Amino acid sequence: MEVGVDRERCEANAVCLGFAPEVFDLDDDENLVITSGPFVGEQVERVSQAVSGCPKNALFITD
Repeated sequence: MEVGVDRERCEANAVCLGFAPEVFDLDDDENLVITSGPFVGEQVERVSQAVSGCPKNALFITD
């Protein structure tokens, strides 16, 4: 599993960081940064929750 972001939709409100802080971060310009995958184990569940919980639907799962 890997995750991507639609930068046009992302407002960097950091909801995803609450679900998976080891996967998501904000850079100095408050742009979302995603660590490289693939993600396994418990990370899959947390990343899936982050995708579902994104208020702007900016995150998506890729294979």
